Amino acid sequence: MDHVNSHRRRPVERSAEGSPLSSHRRRPVERSAAGSPLSSHRRPPVERSAEGSPLSSHRESSAEPGSQGAAPRDRPLRGQAWLFGDDISTDHIAPGRLFHLRTDLPELAKHVLEDARPEFAAGMRPGDFVVGGRNFGLGSSREHAPRIIKLAGAGAVLAQSFARIFFRNAINVGLPVLQCDTSGIGEQDELEVDLGAGEVRDLTTGAVIPFVPLPEVMVTILDDGGLVAHVRKHGGFALPGGADT
Repeated sequence: MDHVNSHRRRPVERSAEGSPLSSHRRRPVERSAAGSPLSSHRRPPVERSAEGSPLSSHRESSAEPGSQGAAPRDRPLRGQAWLFGDDISTDHIAPGRLFHLRTDLPELAKHVLEDARPEFAAGMRPGDFVVGGRNFGLGSSREHAPRIIKLAGAGAVLAQSFARIFFRNAINVGLPVLQCDTSGIGEQDELEVDLGAGEVRDLTTGAVIPFVPLPEVMVTILDDGGLVAHVRKHGGFALPGGADT
């Protein structure tokens, strides 16, 4: 007796020429006027500038953080003093053990000056002042050190002297750094800084402390919110007494 398989295969459909036809027929391919295939998953059209270059959908803001609002020279800065000693390094400001947070500066700012005063980042209020002694910002030239002081909300850094590279980096990111005699300033004294007048007023004691005047070009950079915002605004450096270059 012949064995008959109960699971018989369906007869194969064939074309007029005798070639088999698949039961899972592919959808007809859409083609352009030139005959090239069109994908069913079309990408949205690319936005382009007037010159024809593509525009990114993730546009960066042209303003540096803190560049909005009145310029520093046009309004006094006011806040409380947080005292730090001599030789505060960039490693005190931005701890090296948190190196991995360099790409997340708002998160790194939560740890600003943590190794010098652990309570500072959580306790300071926007506009408060970092008040140091001699040689503030020594050490490596990491630019994110002054940047996270600014991101944390500090109004300015006052110190008896600054490391040269830290001073320049601070101006570039739009953070006022003022060299003055800080020895008479007390912890949590209420301070008012007038960049235009060139003085720090201690509202707690009544003392008026002059600071070393900043060059006009540096004040202009601070007014504009930092070097990047300044160059975008003027197309170069706006040198005092002359045309922009």
